[in-house]
Amino acid sequence: GLRFLDRRERARLVTWPEVLASAREVCGGLQALGVRPGERVGLIFATSPDFFAAFFGAALAGAVPVPLYPPVRLGRIEEYHARTAAMLGAASARLVLADGRVRRVLGEAVRRAAPALGCLSLDKLPAGRAQPARRDPEELAMVQFSSGTTVAPKPVALSHRAVLTQARLILGAITAAWPEGRGLTHAGTSWLPLYHDMGLIGCVFPALLLPSTLTLLGPELFVARPASWLRAISRWGGTVSPAPNFAYALCVERIRDEQLDGVDLSSWRVAMNGAEPVAPETLRRFVRRFAKWGLRPEALTPVYGLSEAALAVSFAPLRRPFAGARFDREALAEGRALPAEDGVELVSLGGPLPGFELSIREGGAILEEGRIGRLWIRGPTLMSGYLDRPEDTERAFDGGWLDTGDLGFVHRGALYLTGRAKDVLILRGRNYPPQEVERAADGVPGLRTGCAAAVSWRPEGAAREALALFVEHREDAEDAQIEAMPAAAAAAVREATGLGCDLVLALAPGTLPRTSSGKIRRAEALRRYLDGSLAPPRRVTPIYLAGVLARSGLAWLRS
Repeated sequence: GLRFLDRRERARLVTWPEVLASAREVCGGLQALGVRPGERVGLIFATSPDFFAAFFGAALAGAVPVPLYPPVRLGRIEEYHARTAAMLGAASARLVLADGRVRRVLGEAVRRAAPALGCLSLDKLPAGRAQPARRDPEELAMVQFSSGTTVAPKPVALSHRAVLTQARLILGAITAAWPEGRGLTHAGTSWLPLYHDMGLIGCVFPALLLPSTLTLLGPELFVARPASWLRAISRWGGTVSPAPNFAYALCVERIRDEQLDGVDLSSWRVAMNGAEPVAPETLRRFVRRFAKWGLRPEALTPVYGLSEAALAVSFAPLRRPFAGARFDREALAEGRALPAEDGVELVSLGGPLPGFELSIREGGAILEEGRIGRLWIRGPTLMSGYLDRPEDTERAFDGGWLDTGDLGFVHRGALYLTGRAKDVLILRGRNYPPQEVERAADGVPGLRTGCAAAVSWRPEGAAREALALFVEHREDAEDAQIEAMPAAAAAAVREATGLGCDLVLALAPGTLPRTSSGKIRRAEALRRYLDGSLAPPRRVTPIYLAGVLARSGLAWLRS
């Protein structure tokens, strides 16, 4: 079943039969309310049993669950309302289900989206006898939204076949690497958000298919106390636990030795690293930091995937230490990957999962190995399309191949990424990945690790493009550190990349715009800087919080 950890790391186990029983109750309530097969139901829950009752209850009723993120940054509540209303509208949600605490602040978003059946908590559903609907494998199983790092999040429509096939591919990759038995996959651990494919499709569905027990802690607990993740892996013998690159960096930076008293990480065999660019130095630092608690170097496994593929596309080889290679910086800027001992280090993302194919293209032409271009993929778990957006869907596909929007190349049969096409830095006619510039600044005193955005643009009337670097300082940064940060970051970038920054801004924590999964939106940061709206979130005081709740209450009355 599902083991939930609360903020005090106390455990509560909900068995799979109990999940099914609660889902049947929700199914009956939705059907009594008039929800019909194929209609979309927005779900806004924290990591809790209620999320699963709502998700599987909607699925049993034949409806299409649409998981969305709950409000976590009250200082950005106006932005949250606008984005949530837009996503509910894009999904044509007929009903929103939310837990009681979240529902209190959703009023304005629900008023703007105006779902026909409003917004209800599970205890407000009418009683009804569940009559599970039969669904075709090609019909919609769920709608999830793309990350929205470069454009507004798009509604990705995934069929039952795509979701189940993806879960089986993940299980198959792991069991193939450990043919001696399935015991490895019997203890998953995850703090990843349930509205994100890596948390739901990558962790929950494989645990359900086995079936096995999955330990879950909320993302807010991990961010506040990263050691809670490693303690959970140790306490219940977790074998598989994935996370984005920033999580591994956060653990190295924030976890103290005394917080790991008695911890044993030797059970952890698969620590997948994906959902954002993988930094090789982050992986090395993580292995060095936690080796004395039994962490295996070969556990760190870089992977590649995206929402439009229902998650995973390629895995680096399991049971082996992660691998990478160095490539000439100038050649990369010119679109070629030439190995060089003193070049830029990139991490191998391995080969495609069974059934998937990769193609590197430029202007419709397929490029040879070692040439950088746009990554196209074909495989068994691709989306049915962007929901109710035929033009966007047509632009994304070409003869069954999907344009991922990522730039990369193939070297010795393995995939390497260089960045998002829309995020690439264009300087003096050459292309540079923003991640290299951002990582160069990570060691600057007082700077928040992983909280930087590098962007390029041509100022009005200028003869050439300009390079800007926006960085956030830590809460505890000293005034002298903040004052010295722009010059120190510019020097670090020049030393690491040879590029000169035309502008470096030190920003308050939380200023950089982010996606629902925490990725920094570089283009949006530049837009806000240019129009003067790049500002920190409002400070959440009791008076401000009371105002948020009051405005939400008024929105409920109006709707």
